[in-house]
Parts: sequence; structure tokens; C-alpha cells
Amino acid sequence: MQSDPNIFTQGWAPPLESNDATAAVEWLLKFAASHRASDIHLQMESKACRVQLRLDGVLTQIGTLPDEAAKLILGRVKYLAKLKTYVESLPQDGRIAGGDVGLASDVRVSTYPAVTGEKLVMRLFYEGDQLAFDQLGFPPEVQNVLENQLGIRSGMILLTGPAGSGKTTTIYALLQRLLDKDPCHIITVEDPVERVLSGIMQTEIDLERGLTFAKALKHLLRQDPQVLVIGEIRDEETAAMALRASMTGHLVIATLHAGSCRGVVERLNALTDDPNLVAGQIRLILNQRLVRRVCSDCSSKGCQKCLGSGLKGRVPYLEMLQLSKLDHESMELKNLAKLEPSFSFEQSRKYLLSEMLTKETEINRHTA
Repeated sequence: MQSDPNIFTQGWAPPLESNDATAAVEWLLKFAASHRASDIHLQMESKACRVQLRLDGVLTQIGTLPDEAAKLILGRVKYLAKLKTYVESLPQDGRIAGGDVGLASDVRVSTYPAVTGEKLVMRLFYEGDQLAFDQLGFPPEVQNVLENQLGIRSGMILLTGPAGSGKTTTIYALLQRLLDKDPCHIITVEDPVERVLSGIMQTEIDLERGLTFAKALKHLLRQDPQVLVIGEIRDEETAAMALRASMTGHLVIATLHAGSCRGVVERLNALTDDPNLVAGQIRLILNQRLVRRVCSDCSSKGCQKCLGSGLKGRVPYLEMLQLSKLDHESMELKNLAKLEPSFSFEQSRKYLLSEMLTKETEINRHTA
């Protein structure tokens, strides 16, 4: 069932009459938060500003703002985010303190010049949204393997998947599970820190000041970490530091962009040119997507809570590669064609459909 296009327009009434940008920005943020949107997109066009919300991963248009009102709103957002309000020809990034706009959590802001005018995106975060390990929605066999791997304090657990596929949520849940089971010294290097976790030393890279992932790792290894989290392995230097850390008695959890579990190995081999080293350190690879979950309130029939779509929330659709001795030997011989997931996307599909957690059409949207 498709969303009713009138659901948003019926409630779309920003306070614009008095040209009060402060009230309009707060209203827009609270409107988005009431629908649990992850992002607000404001796109300037010829005579208006298109407004969209990202809901459960789907970008949905909800209305437009008049040109003059939009300019006031964009200016107010940039002011709150401590950006240069007069700059429209260069990209800018900032953050709005939640307390300044009546929200419990901060809002991340990004602007970028487009041919039709400035584009502004606000990323919203929600207190209490961080899922516990057993709330991630993983199949039992995947959850059990992850639990066992967390007990080994060396080697690498790698995650991959497109932007917005839940990698950070999974990592944070794994870290919380580690703290709950066996408190240890965990250090993260992120870009940026999306949510502050109690009991963990979280750090951010700062490219403008020359603090890259690799440089941060070099110094953080002297801070006596037991578990090291790397927001993303992007280059040869970071890959080398990550492998070095995993070799010297640290559990390394990191993300790396690739299209499959096998692709993670290929990518890391390309960054290090040492298949023996890579084979010796990788223990587990998780490649995940997020598909929309069947609404628990209406069982897919469509209701006010799911805005008529029959879908609300998301659940992982994934493949996992737990490396065996034979897998390691294949990697050392560069015979990667033999690497097959120990839990495949097809197994994930069967699990999600048998548990009636999503629809076939949702899975098909994420099938290559």
C-alpha cells in the first residue's frame, strides 16, 4: 500500500505569516521529529523551496516553502549551526545544539551549492533510538556468531554496506554489548561521532587540522585500547594501521566500502598488497542493508502511525562471512572466488519473510 499523499499536506502549515524564521525553523524540526524523520532536505528552486523528509530510508516530498520565507529559514538554520549565513557558493557543515531548537539531541547541518540554488540537509538524532544488541533484528545464527566473535580480543570484524544501511547502529550495539559483558577500554575514531556512548572514549577526525584516521590511530594506539573502532578504512595508511593494531592484541571493528563480503577482502587486499597479512587478521565480515519493516500496529494494512504505508521502522537484510581455515588459505592464494558467505542474502530473505518482518517487494528494492 502506498502512502496517502494528503497525510502530510493536511498537517503542513509552517508559521510563515509573521516572517518569524525562529518559529518556522523550530516548527519544521518538530514536525520532522514527530514523524521520526532521519533527515530534512531543503532544496531551493526557481520560485520556491522543495521540502522533503527521509522516512525509514525513503525520501518523501511533503510540501514547498515560498522563496522569501525559505531564504529566511535557511539563514536561520545556518546561523544556529554557526555557519556563514552570507555564503551560498561553497559547501558548509555545522551542528545545531538541540536545546536551541527545543529538541533533545543535536542536529547536523550540511549545505551545498546547486545549479537551482542552495541545498540544505539537516540530520536528526533521537534519544533512546540506539538499539541494544538483541534489538538489531539479526537472525539468531548471525547474532550467535557475532556474540562469540566479540569474545575474541584480536583480529578484525569488518562491516560494509551503502550509506544509511545501519552500520553505525550495529557497531554501537556491539560496543554496548562488549561493555555489558566485560567492561574494557574502547576507543573510537569517527567522522563524525553520531551518538555519545557512556563508558567509551570517542574521538573525531578533523581534516582541516590534519587529523586523519591514520594519524589519529597512530596516537590512539598509545592510549592502551583493548577494542579499537575505525569509522572507515579509506586509504593504505589507515589499512596498515588497522592491521597492525589487530596483530598486536587489539580487537578492531571497522567499516570499509565494498559491494559484498568478498568485495571487502578484495578492497583490503588492494589497500595493503599483502594477502597473507589480510588473511591472518579478518575474522568476520558483515554486509548489510535496511528494509522497511511491516507495521506492527496494522500488520501492513495501513494506519495513521505508519502514514498509510503499512510499513514502519526497518530491519537488517544481510549476508555474513565468518572466515574458516579454508577461507584463509584461499585468501593467501588469492583465490577469492571460493569465498562464499556463511549466511547468504537468500537465507536472510527467507528469515525475514518467514517471520513476516517485511515484504518481498521491500527486499527486491535492495537486490542487485
